[in-house]
Amino acid sequence: MKKVGLTLLTAFVGGAMALGTYKIFETKYADNMTFEERQKVYFTNNPMTVSSAGSVDFTQAAAAVTPAVVYIRTTYSPSQGNGGGSQLDDMFGDFFGQRMRPRGPQQASGSGVIISPDGYIVTNNHVVEKADKITVNLNDHRSFQAKVVGTDPSTDLALIKITGTDLPIVKLGNSDDAKVGEWVLAVGNPFNLNSTVTAGIVSAKGRNIGIIGSENNDEDSNPFGMRQQQAAPKLNKAIESFIQTDAAINPGNSGGALVNTKGELIGINAAIASHTGSYEGYGFAIPINLAKKVLNDIKQFGSVKRGYIGVSFRELNDDAAKDIGITRNTGLYVSELVEGGGAQAAGIRKGDIITKVEGNPVYESSDLQERVGRLQPGDKINITVLRDGSEKNFAITLKGEAASPKTAAVSKSAEELFNKLGASFQPLSKEQKAKFHVNNGVVVTQVRPGRLFYETEIPVGSIITNINKQPINSIADIDKAITNLRNGNLIISGIYPDGTTFNNMFQVQ
Repeated sequence: MKKVGLTLLTAFVGGAMALGTYKIFETKYADNMTFEERQKVYFTNNPMTVSSAGSVDFTQAAAAVTPAVVYIRTTYSPSQGNGGGSQLDDMFGDFFGQRMRPRGPQQASGSGVIISPDGYIVTNNHVVEKADKITVNLNDHRSFQAKVVGTDPSTDLALIKITGTDLPIVKLGNSDDAKVGEWVLAVGNPFNLNSTVTAGIVSAKGRNIGIIGSENNDEDSNPFGMRQQQAAPKLNKAIESFIQTDAAINPGNSGGALVNTKGELIGINAAIASHTGSYEGYGFAIPINLAKKVLNDIKQFGSVKRGYIGVSFRELNDDAAKDIGITRNTGLYVSELVEGGGAQAAGIRKGDIITKVEGNPVYESSDLQERVGRLQPGDKINITVLRDGSEKNFAITLKGEAASPKTAAVSKSAEELFNKLGASFQPLSKEQKAKFHVNNGVVVTQVRPGRLFYETEIPVGSIITNINKQPINSIADIDKAITNLRNGNLIISGIYPDGTTFNNMFQVQ
């Protein structure tokens, strides 16, 4: 026993002497070492394990995903065009889709991803925005007409629906688990080439490139919160926290899938940064964890139920810190508060610096806005701010957006006519029926600019009771009613949010 103890003691002393000798050697001779020698010494003391991808095989992931990535063709009336030539087109050319501008009806194309066997498809808002007719072609060459269930311009997402059963789907993944350097595949339909798969890596996460909503904002616009330097600041609802990838993404890829090597959907391809309008190595996808909330809300409520912190902030860097007159150069500087907003109620002050959200460091706006974008009004979020040299924690209850008091002989398909309405609907609850003294109806949950409901000022919150004198209780009832036109006339009856009734007739072209 004494011999064992002596052996252990000898080993311990020998190890300590070796470590001490190393430390003396490191201190004394470090200045004379080459960088390579210094690194060898460092990594001997601080070993790190880096796994190698080895021989990578993407065939299984591609085979699993390709059948559920669809080709979307849209048709626009000449008056609608393709979004009216917005600044999005000016900034990034035509990379959002194959956009042609012939005389007569205009066409565009993009991609989409089937996420449920009964035909729900996620795509980009800009792919289907203002479209009269949406045709969806599957990888097996089947073709369907689609209707817009709802859109969310703030994230550039849209949910559309085709009528089908047992359709192939892509498994939803977890975009939070995606790591920079991880292999990913982009699947879509660039240049009208169906079912194209390209490979690359995740180049970065949480990118804010200022593209969503840019056509409505000036250079001083805050990407989350309020526009600054206005007498009455206006909320800018754009939410950008893109996954950046160097997988080849080209015109027509918009709305397609960004998947990991397991074949799991981690993003919806949305944009490329390019001088030419084609692939230059910078592609951007909307994280699927953000998309999940948006799509579930659209399906359940007909529109997105989004909560707001109620602050205007400035992203800090060396220049911003110098301009404001502070030494801190990371975080988000709170420049204004929304009166009655969640942040004000929780005790956030002008001049606070947001440093953490849910315990995670905040360096730029996307670190905060994606987290908030996943939540709903009434949810709480934990924010850490730096105030007077010390950090303070606040639990902020998100507030919803205040409702605005007030915000056409046809051979077209039901889907095409439905899209012309430019609205989303939900069946009435018992409480709503009692409130408006009706036995049937649907409530308008979203109105999209440039379409019939928008142009005729039928606002969100209106109740549609009859179309062409047919009682309406569901979207299926709307489909039946709008295809039963007399001389191309569409008669919509209902009740405005203030309780007044309307009975409007439209000529559908």
